[in-house]
Amino acid sequence: MSRRIKRMNPKPRDRDERKAARPHQARSAKKAGPRPGGKSGSKPPRFAGERAERRPPKAKPEMAEFERAAPAKPVEALLPTKVQTVTVTADENNMRVDRFLEARFPGLSFSHIQRIVRKGELRVDGKRVDSKDRLEEGQSVRIPPLKLDTPKAGGELSEAAQKTLKALKEMTIYEDDDVLVLNKPAGLAVQGGSGMTRHIDQMLEVMRDSKGQKPRLVHRIDRETSGCLLIAKTRFAASHLTGAFRSRSARKVYWALVPGLPKPKQGRISTFLAKEESEDDTIMRIAQHGDEGASHAVTYYAVVETAGNKLTWVSLKPVTGRTHQLRAHMEHIGHPIVGDPKYFNIENWQLPGGLQNRLHLLARRIVIPHPRGGVIDATAPLPPHMQQSWNLLGLDASRFDPIENAPEE
Repeated sequence: MSRRIKRMNPKPRDRDERKAARPHQARSAKKAGPRPGGKSGSKPPRFAGERAERRPPKAKPEMAEFERAAPAKPVEALLPTKVQTVTVTADENNMRVDRFLEARFPGLSFSHIQRIVRKGELRVDGKRVDSKDRLEEGQSVRIPPLKLDTPKAGGELSEAAQKTLKALKEMTIYEDDDVLVLNKPAGLAVQGGSGMTRHIDQMLEVMRDSKGQKPRLVHRIDRETSGCLLIAKTRFAASHLTGAFRSRSARKVYWALVPGLPKPKQGRISTFLAKEESEDDTIMRIAQHGDEGASHAVTYYAVVETAGNKLTWVSLKPVTGRTHQLRAHMEHIGHPIVGDPKYFNIENWQLPGGLQNRLHLLARRIVIPHPRGGVIDATAPLPPHMQQSWNLLGLDASRFDPIENAPEE
């Protein structure tokens, strides 16, 4: 815009003329329209990270984009000072209610969103909703007066933020303008919980863009499970990737170490799972069809290699995505995952010497259609405690994985 103004208004010859010209320039800037064929007035991309030309995903992605990114600027969001009604756009179709509010009003606190939804102050087509409900194009959303926590302006990233950014860089195994795949270490939670101060969702705050939008979680893996975690960097990518999970066009492969030798060596586990809560813990139990809260869960498994028939490396392909599905299913067939604090219940079983008593479960690989065409295919290495076990047991991580031949549904 500034270059256009200079062309429209010749440079004043002295300071007094420059002062007198400023109001005129401001008025001209407001009225000026895009020049035919010019770039200065062209419409900006609809989503952060979108490019004019569609390029295939990079073979060896880097995090240089984070290093070049300028600190987030204050978000200029028009907050409703009274009740207003807005319409869900095509771009916002299938968004969760809480994500919809975050996108419309960057910086709106999580607690504030939950409060207005819980109290019924926010309505969709006149009805109360839950923050996890999904919106449809054309629906009317009643929004009450809001309080915005404006993102901090200007300045360099704090030392703590720089360390967090570095940690994310070290976890990254794939990245492009729309998608990020992290190799989440065991012990780091994906989302916050009671008494939890550090988790992936909180770490992603340092990656907010100039509009205040931060990358979004597309799926989740357990805290003690390591491996591939898919992140959407744009709203466009989030919509497509979550759709791929719902349509089951995403393929996930897990590796685990279990006691004994599963028979047959390849099989399908199909059960209903329901949540069972107690004062101390929450687990998934095998349920019957029709039980309250029961959901159907399907897992394919395949034996990859054994260590003296005492321990077995299995590859797992979940068709559905229920909480603790793989852990509950392996316990169900009598081969709970080594180091599982919730589901390993074999009496008088002793951990072989040298193996760490930690969950031996890895989100090894994820294959999913890319939002802009092509396929994302990311693989995570064995975490240190599993690599140690593989070395002690003489297991070869480069062996062919027979789960490749398992059905997709």
